[in-house]
Amino acid sequence: MDGELARLASVDLNLLVPLLALLDERSVTNAAARIGLSQPAMSHALTRMRRMLSDELLVRQGRGMVLTPRAAELLPALRQTLTQTARLVNAAPFDPATDERLITVAMTNSTAFVIGSALTRLLAERAPNTVLRLRTTSSPTIAVFADDAADVILLPETFATPYPRERLYDDRWVVVTSWDSPRQASALELLETVPHVVLDAAPERLRPYEILDERRVPYTVRQRVSDYLFIPHLIAQAGGVAVHRYQVGLAFEGRFDLRMEEFPFPIQTLGIDMVWNPWLAEDPFKDWLRGILLEAAVPLRSRYGPVPARSGPPA
Repeated sequence: MDGELARLASVDLNLLVPLLALLDERSVTNAAARIGLSQPAMSHALTRMRRMLSDELLVRQGRGMVLTPRAAELLPALRQTLTQTARLVNAAPFDPATDERLITVAMTNSTAFVIGSALTRLLAERAPNTVLRLRTTSSPTIAVFADDAADVILLPETFATPYPRERLYDDRWVVVTSWDSPRQASALELLETVPHVVLDAAPERLRPYEILDERRVPYTVRQRVSDYLFIPHLIAQAGGVAVHRYQVGLAFEGRFDLRMEEFPFPIQTLGIDMVWNPWLAEDPFKDWLRGILLEAAVPLRSRYGPVPARSGPPA
């Protein structure tokens, strides 16, 4: 440690703030404006940073600038280090009643649909001066830690991560159709006979359809849509069948005339886990936000269970 501190003493730490601005903005002009430097001063700082780190950091690609691999690796740790340093200098303990930070939670659109409103309400009540940013994506990855400074990702268990994860709530695949579909048909018969509405251009093939193909179950795709959350609405209004998430289907079931059945074959569950930014070192804030997320998920955990049997559409 003494050796590391000795080496650190030879580094101009004043360069770290402009470095973060440059890596965030990918532009000398924008970075200079962000922290109140002139453009020549920022260009000079970039030259010094390149020399200090033995890396180009920013390279031109087409009309813009992109980060080098070294710069992309530095960005999340640098952002978190400077954030923690700012809080250390301010020396104010974390108090949700007065804290004014931006809280970023990354998740899929489906996860945001079932837990986003509860999370928003709780944060508005418990931390009225904070700003919640819901970063939604169809394919969440740990890149949001660097690209969006996410505090936590709500990650489906089917997505891999090198970081520890903790279950937030459970979900699974179900068959969703309208009440106009044959009433006595089983889930398998619905999948075989009713035209499917599927997600178009998915980043990867959905596991239920891999299973249907492996078992040589015949089915017909009638419609492809780009918005996963539009599928239940479309089916309720125009008919069809789809494989969807139970928690989403349950939320839509109360709004539309939808029928849900269990997926007819064994399949991996779709639990949603909390994965924390590895550079988020402020334990009081992290522990508090974890408690808020767990509280927001209580209704989802309480309603998880077998698909309820129903004799007809809601009144």
